[in-house]
Amino acid sequence: MRILLTNDDGIAAEGLQTLVRVARQLSDDVWICAPEIEQSGASRRLTLTEPVRVRQLDTQTFAVSGTPTDCVMLAIQEMMVDKAPDLVLSGVNRGQNMGEDVTFSGTVAGALQGMALGVPSIALSQALTRFQDARTSHFETAEHHAPGLIARLVEIGWPAKVVMNLNFPACLPDEVEGVEVTVQGVRDEHPLHFEKRTDLRGRDYYWMAYRGRSSEPAAGTDVHAIKSRRISVTPLHIDLTHRETVHDLRGQLGGTVPVFHGAA
Repeated sequence: MRILLTNDDGIAAEGLQTLVRVARQLSDDVWICAPEIEQSGASRRLTLTEPVRVRQLDTQTFAVSGTPTDCVMLAIQEMMVDKAPDLVLSGVNRGQNMGEDVTFSGTVAGALQGMALGVPSIALSQALTRFQDARTSHFETAEHHAPGLIARLVEIGWPAKVVMNLNFPACLPDEVEGVEVTVQGVRDEHPLHFEKRTDLRGRDYYWMAYRGRSSEPAAGTDVHAIKSRRISVTPLHIDLTHRETVHDLRGQLGGTVPVFHGAA
């Protein structure tokens, strides 16, 4: 099995090294194509207004000046043109990617791009108890549990237009309470906010930060599973259509939305 690895934390990230060790338990044909610098929050952004540069670190390892989406596209269409990967793994992200996070996650975007190019893809993230404290990054938990879980998912298989989003709880490997197949949740507390600061010249600036508030997520969601120290497995797809609203609007507007012309 040929495996392509990417991430959004950058080529030097600890989580990527964790993912390399995971992948090498599954295959001896592992390729790495990851951003040169951190691209957290990049979502599915493409680099369109400047050139994308590639630095080859060894035969099957490349650092790219662009985003996770750029990396997966370049790897499959250029570096691995002789034989496409059988699996794309994106991560292991430092911090959970669940709930609303998945829409701006570069980690999830790397997996989505693999899926878009016809390759089964999995995003992996290691939850944190406190985002600001690197000491709470229990990458050993993802490293311990991911190989067997990935192998089982590959054995089972999943639809071509779906990616698997794995989140590992913020605890030690032997403290994990199990694996739960979940739906994407919604937090009752929005954790992101801007913190206003002042530089040494008296000018204001803003820094994005996370609040440490605890939420009370619904059972069966990815957020609830992580809070309960379970590994969350969430099948995601790129179709953002809200089908109940489509049904309701068709009852009011018909199957085709008419074009309304303004009065002369």
